[in-house]
Amino acid sequence: MTLPSPSHLSARKKPRQARAVATLEAIFDATIQVLVTEGPQRLTTTRVAERAGVSVGSMYQYFPHKQALFYALNERYLVMLADRVVEACHSRHGGKIAQMVTALVTVYWEAKMAQPAVTRALYRSVVELDNQSLIQAFIQRVDAAAREMFASAADATFINLDVVVLTLLTTIFGTVRSAFERDLSAEDARAVHEQLIVMCKAYLRVCQP
Repeated sequence: MTLPSPSHLSARKKPRQARAVATLEAIFDATIQVLVTEGPQRLTTTRVAERAGVSVGSMYQYFPHKQALFYALNERYLVMLADRVVEACHSRHGGKIAQMVTALVTVYWEAKMAQPAVTRALYRSVVELDNQSLIQAFIQRVDAAAREMFASAADATFINLDVVVLTLLTTIFGTVRSAFERDLSAEDARAVHEQLIVMCKAYLRVCQP
């Protein structure tokens, strides 16, 4: 069961028309730009509105304060990240286990590492937020997609697939987070990415009856 979003962090309204959607996208893009260049402490809704080219009144129609803006931005990011993982899993249904785990590791790795400054800014923006409901919703979607993918494998079966998926995703998420926080060189990051795939493949082999 997914936790409800904290009421004080919820957006005041959802965009319904194309123009409103475009305004919200401009606000999100501007928020990321200010986060990267100024950091979360110096970010204000007024500064974001100026960068986005919208009025402060338009900002307040959606977000009463910057914490609500940070919450919505991270919700958007986690939904997009889950969409990428789910799509990668669905596209490998019925395939071989080695291809599945390679795709799973790679899609998550690339999503986190493609724009490190943005990822780092998003991590900083949620330090003081109650974002447990967002994380739980993300985990539920990714767990379900990975479980369905591995259950469809043409060359593998597992005694306890739920535990396998839990262990595998915990390992992937933790390793990617650690690699990111270490600010690895491109060469070291590539090596860790490759070794993570090797490790996950070995784990899946020993989990089969």
